[in-house]
Amino acid sequence: MEQLKTIGRELAMGSQGGFGQSKEFLDLVKSIGEARSKAEEDRIVLSEIDILKRKLLEPDVPKRKMKEYIIRLVYIEMLGHDASFGYIHAVKMTHDDNLLLKRTGYLAVTLFLNEDHDLIILIVNTIQKDLRSDNYLVVCAALNAICRLINEETIPAVLPQVVELLNHQKEAVRKKAIMALHRFHRKSPSSVSHLISNFRKRLCDNDPGVMGATLCPLFDLISEDVTSYKDLVSSFVSILKQVTERRLPKSYDYHQMPAPFIQIKLLKIMALLGSGDKNASEIMSMVLGDLFRKCDSSTNIGNAILYECIRCISCILPNPKLLEAAADAISKFLKSDSHNLKYMGIDGLGRLIKISPDIAEQHQLAVIDCLEDPDDTLKRKTFELLYKMTKSSNVEVIVDRMIDYMISINDNHYKTEIASRCVELAEQFAPSNQWFIQTMNKVFEHAGDLVNIKVAHNLMRLIAEGFGEDDDDADSKLRLSAVESYLQLISEPKLPSLFLQVISWVLGEYGTADGKYSASYISGKLCDVADAYSSDETVKGYAVSALMKIYAFEIASGRKVDVLPECQSLIEELLASHSTDLQQRAYELQALLALDARAVETIIPLDASCEDIEVDKELSFLNGYIQQAIESGAQPYISERERSGMFETTDYHPQDHHEVPSHTLRFEAYELPKPSVPPQASTELVPVPEPYYSESHQPISTSLVSERESSEIKLRLDGVKQKWGRPSYQPTTAASSTTQQAANGITSHSDGGVGSSSSKPRSSYEPKKPEIDPEKQRLAASLFGGSSSSRTDKKSSGGHKPTKGTVNKPATVPKENPTPVQPPPDLLDLGEPTATISAMDPFKELEGLMDSSSQDGGSNDVMGLYSDAAPVTTTTSVDSLLSELSDSSKGNSRTYQSQTSKGPNTKEALEKDALVRQMGVNPTSQNPTLFKDLLG
Repeated sequence: MEQLKTIGRELAMGSQGGFGQSKEFLDLVKSIGEARSKAEEDRIVLSEIDILKRKLLEPDVPKRKMKEYIIRLVYIEMLGHDASFGYIHAVKMTHDDNLLLKRTGYLAVTLFLNEDHDLIILIVNTIQKDLRSDNYLVVCAALNAICRLINEETIPAVLPQVVELLNHQKEAVRKKAIMALHRFHRKSPSSVSHLISNFRKRLCDNDPGVMGATLCPLFDLISEDVTSYKDLVSSFVSILKQVTERRLPKSYDYHQMPAPFIQIKLLKIMALLGSGDKNASEIMSMVLGDLFRKCDSSTNIGNAILYECIRCISCILPNPKLLEAAADAISKFLKSDSHNLKYMGIDGLGRLIKISPDIAEQHQLAVIDCLEDPDDTLKRKTFELLYKMTKSSNVEVIVDRMIDYMISINDNHYKTEIASRCVELAEQFAPSNQWFIQTMNKVFEHAGDLVNIKVAHNLMRLIAEGFGEDDDDADSKLRLSAVESYLQLISEPKLPSLFLQVISWVLGEYGTADGKYSASYISGKLCDVADAYSSDETVKGYAVSALMKIYAFEIASGRKVDVLPECQSLIEELLASHSTDLQQRAYELQALLALDARAVETIIPLDASCEDIEVDKELSFLNGYIQQAIESGAQPYISERERSGMFETTDYHPQDHHEVPSHTLRFEAYELPKPSVPPQASTELVPVPEPYYSESHQPISTSLVSERESSEIKLRLDGVKQKWGRPSYQPTTAASSTTQQAANGITSHSDGGVGSSSSKPRSSYEPKKPEIDPEKQRLAASLFGGSSSSRTDKKSSGGHKPTKGTVNKPATVPKENPTPVQPPPDLLDLGEPTATISAMDPFKELEGLMDSSSQDGGSNDVMGLYSDAAPVTTTTSVDSLLSELSDSSKGNSRTYQSQTSKGPNTKEALEKDALVRQMGVNPTSQNPTLFKDLLG
């Protein structure tokens, strides 16, 4: 007996889908199903979460158990609880080689994660590997995950492999690849814009499933751009014809209808392509007629195809035979007992009456039956149809039915929609003024504040402008009818605020216009409104404004105004109101009562609500006053743009310097520092600026520098904060410029051109460079103690011999033809205080130096001294070596600057001469011509 019970229990578990599941899982499902409250269900699920947290932390969990745990996590997640602690285990399961475990992992991951989850990056590599698998089931599982998990950023990682799968031998893989590309197109159209032709090719796939899957992305593409796919009309028609002729396999039939879902998608595409296209509509007409004849209306799927045919016919150009067939199908729908079919018939009828309004007249009784049907959805759809069918002959019946339905429902959203439709129909097709006013009163009374405020404004505008064309009698009757109806409604216990605003405005404008009602009577009614709705400040404001108009019209007409006690008490109450708006209105009313008739008539003219108000935006009437004030010494007006100090970016030009008021901030770029003009340009050694590369000023470029070094100078760092001097931007001063000029030299080409000497250390064979990096100039000044751009880099093994490009002319400017050159900003000024050097001929100083130095150590000392004080572009590598040795002894460039500012140092020159003698190098042998020129 126990064995039979065990067998029965196992069979029961198998019948319940419990193959491979443990008893704990089945008990969990059973206990949740038997829970009697949400609280009990939550308690069971939270207990299960605690159990799974402990189970998943155990080491070496068997794969079969892990699979069950993940299924239980899916069950917990589906019940609305957080199972994020187990997401990583589902991701790990996707890496498993076992097909069942891998598919379980992919299923769980697609349910757990979204495309922006942090764990997606761990799955992309697995998906790439699975897309290359030989097992098409693994490939299909990966493609399924792609459609749910791949986002715009990870599309390029898998796109090439998905495109390759379009030619896979298995139709299931090709179908899912199309679906993946469709997903990519929806997420990022630009990523697959070059693959649109693949959709056209797959439309001709031998497998109907692949072809049917291709229709979905093509529908989206055609919706975006119909013109580009007009050539596919004949193809779609041919496919639909083959489907209707049952040329597809029987496996695609559904309730004996051949591939109905493919037919529906094709009809939707054809409706897009045939809209406004006569040729396309003619091509489609034959196959659409066949569909009407072959569709079986006894099944839901057959009726769905008929309904899609009606929608297609309503979009393409009309065909009488197709319209007749569609009307017959609609008649069958409306006569059916099924509410779903009636709904389809009402919707189809609403589409066809746009083409042929006479069709609706054939189904009047059926439409009325639907209007009285208890099904609320069908009733609303019928009201939409009636709204489309409204004319001046049936507007009263339709609007009355719509108002009755609006009163009976509690759905505020739909109530608002019905109210707006009633107002629109009343404005367009109102048979009389009396009916229009009554209809609007009903809408405002029952819809209340759900009515859009624009509807109230439109009603007030219509009453003010009137319906008659230059017919004052008709307009007067309309306004009188409105006043009478509102005086009757104003005594209602509770009216919507928006309706009360309309009533107050109409009574204030036209309450006493025809003389039928006295000012006291109307003002008493308005005071009652203000007292009854004392908590509504908007209504009270409208009531006070209406009182002001009533009294203004009375004063303007010359009649005596008797302010009622209740009106006087209302004014006194509002004078002390916390609302500034109501207080202002009360003060204005009090001031108006004290004015004479002429002033009141000017302030509030009679029936002037529709007059256009001319606004002088320039305030030209104040020009005389302004001119007089300026002549009296007043300050002129400063525009808001100038006050804020903001300037349009389009108005900014680097070469223009705008004048900005002194009290505002300056937002344009700072001006470049202006170099000081040397007092004696003919005798000074002035470096030529080299900010840009030009043909007229080419630097001497005969040195052999590697391509990497020549390509380093790319960026312009003018004005960048210096890194080795003081932490600030240093301005160019006259003293620093003079010091710089005294420390630099120039060289000249054989053709008379002037070359520049920069502060960047480089070889004597230098290529042409468009610009000099100021940052490197500062670095050179700090490391090498001066402007050394013309010095050569000498290795310890020896120097390079000068080639043909070396210029051996003296670096002096001829005195007969002085060529003054504007010096550039001093980029080597590090802000140290330096002594000012008088502008005089440096060669005269040099001669005196030579005399004194020759007494101390010989003529060779002069070259060592000059190599540090006045560098020349054409000097050789010995000079560079001397400079380096000098810099190492001095420590930094600041000492050098202070020394050069004070004059040559004889002791330092002797030390350099000694070093040169130790190396056995004769300075005069390096450049004898220059040495002779210096000695005179």
